[in-house]
Amino acid sequence: MDRTKEIITELQKSYAIELETIQNYLAHSIGLQGPAAEIIRKSLEEEVDLKLKHARRLAKRIGFLGGRLPGSLELPRDQHFLQPPLDSEDALAVIQGVIRANEASIRQYQKILALTEGLDYITQDMVIDLLSDERAHGRLFLGFLARKGK
Repeated sequence: MDRTKEIITELQKSYAIELETIQNYLAHSIGLQGPAAEIIRKSLEEEVDLKLKHARRLAKRIGFLGGRLPGSLELPRDQHFLQPPLDSEDALAVIQGVIRANEASIRQYQKILALTEGLDYITQDMVIDLLSDERAHGRLFLGFLARKGK
């Protein structure tokens, strides 16, 4: 497989991750209840908009590179750790799930950075920008976790 095809494949994985994350963040931003919920819900609601922008940027880049955007039935789903908890007041489970999802996104973007090195600086620049957003989001939720004392 040539590197451009590999880049497209990895961009498609990132696209799928972003869309699945949107779905889960939306569920949490509406379903999370309890005293600690408001700030977390608001943060996730804002993050849904940012994640949608990420997905759009990834989609445009995939198309520019000659790739095909997968439809909903072709997208993998594996964020078991980010599913809404049975207890709608379990803010800690949501925070921990968000952190794990964030770490997975960062690893995926780092993989694309390595793959694009010396070949596709436009994709690399875009991914650096997305990675910066992911790191900022991760710091926010690590702060929430620290406040929970875990």
